[in-house]
Amino acid sequence: MPRTSHRIGALLLLALITAGCSAGPSQRPAVAYRDAEQPVAPAPKPPGPAPLPALGPSAGSALNWEDCTGETRQELSLPAGGPSFSCSQLLTTLDSPEAPAEGTTRAALLSTGTGGIPLVVLGDVNGEPGTSVAARLALTLPSEMLSTFRIIGMDRRGTGQSDPADCMPPAQRESIVGFDPRATDRASLDRLLTSVRLSSQECLLDLDDRLQAYDSWRTAADLEELRLELDVPKLHAIGRGEASRVLTSYAQRYPDSVGRMVFDGGPDPQLDAMGEAGAQAQGAEQTFDAFAADCLGRSSCPLGPDPRRTVESLVDRTRTTSLPAADGPVSSGKIVRVLLAELGEPRRWPQLSAALAAANNGDGGRISALAAPLVRENGADPAQLDGALITSCNDTRLRLPSERLVHVAAEWVGTHPLFGGVFAQRLAWCAQWPEPQEEPPPPSVPGLPPIPVVTTANDPLVPVQSSKHLAEQLPTGVAVNWQGSGHGALGRSDCVTDTISRFLVQGTLPADGMACPA
Repeated sequence: MPRTSHRIGALLLLALITAGCSAGPSQRPAVAYRDAEQPVAPAPKPPGPAPLPALGPSAGSALNWEDCTGETRQELSLPAGGPSFSCSQLLTTLDSPEAPAEGTTRAALLSTGTGGIPLVVLGDVNGEPGTSVAARLALTLPSEMLSTFRIIGMDRRGTGQSDPADCMPPAQRESIVGFDPRATDRASLDRLLTSVRLSSQECLLDLDDRLQAYDSWRTAADLEELRLELDVPKLHAIGRGEASRVLTSYAQRYPDSVGRMVFDGGPDPQLDAMGEAGAQAQGAEQTFDAFAADCLGRSSCPLGPDPRRTVESLVDRTRTTSLPAADGPVSSGKIVRVLLAELGEPRRWPQLSAALAAANNGDGGRISALAAPLVRENGADPAQLDGALITSCNDTRLRLPSERLVHVAAEWVGTHPLFGGVFAQRLAWCAQWPEPQEEPPPPSVPGLPPIPVVTTANDPLVPVQSSKHLAEQLPTGVAVNWQGSGHGALGRSDCVTDTISRFLVQGTLPADGMACPA
């Protein structure tokens, strides 16, 4: 896939406009109150859902698409003989806080499928770029999806090929990713904050005015520019996990452009950053239990009769003595972060078990290979940590003081022994970051079409309750509940995939609260 790297110097940043998810109009019935003299009319009822938009027309041809099938298959290790791929780049408005509505940036695009109607796919900012997510998803979709839609993946700002953020010093990346996940004392956590501070300084110097333009609110504007370039009246889209935040922002900013949308999991719009991280830690622990049960259910589990005890013991040992690997030492932090990332891919659980077993026997090579995309370039993609840190810090105003971090880390390590410390440390990533400025709340959306929200019983990054609350808070949310495990259900569950396919292709709305078996 073609790559673009662009760096522009500018003045140091002063302000940022962001917006989170809106809970939408209340769905509770109006209540009439009377005083002794004057009757009060009931409040008007909130509008019902808008009709489901039609699919057509097909996309226009303003974008310059080039075949990138061979390169994509090679980079993602995809099988030969599958769908073909085309790549392009979208020129969008940078819209930095210092120069609103000015400047330019580029978003990388990948398309596949033989249909003419665009269906945009976005992935989490802390995982694979959206182009890669779309390419892999296409391999799991029904033929009617691929013949109806042109699946278009977009790399979000600062990730993949979209003016990638590549600003953190390599030594600091290694320090942050490998940091002791069970550290709770002030002296240790201060070392983490030092690495974060040095990384923040380098990114401020390197990216300048671009730095605070990498957020979900502006990514929603990129989607609108994509819709205009495709020359279609409505944007049909799928957001996996945290990317649902971008689509809710899009619905707030461009309600008349909302087409058929699906949220494959999503954050609870009522939780702040700390509440969200705590819920994620609990969800990750629950997903690990599902992983352990899966391992024990196979003919031979390489982690022994008690996988949790084996892994916790491994993490304890590597807190002080790292494992050898060709790419550098493998510490407890790297092990836990790899575990967290791989829990979202149940198809790879056997390989994860083998990597953990090898580490338990003193060989950190497999864990190091799995951690590589976080800290080093992967093909032409930059390290994932940079874009994840920048966007997550631009999306929240929370700046956790060091003394508060000590208390949170101690509490969460006690309640969530494998993952509590990792999520507490993520809150520290933004400690030295410029704080974004609040934007006035957007006007309430008068009416949206129905939006299915898929929940997954065991999701290490988006807890099931968070997705259920998102479905409840969306004015037109429709919950589709999968009882399985992994990060996102679309393409993993046949039941969910068929249900969402019928919704997107035929306009068949699923029953609210429907359940799909594991």
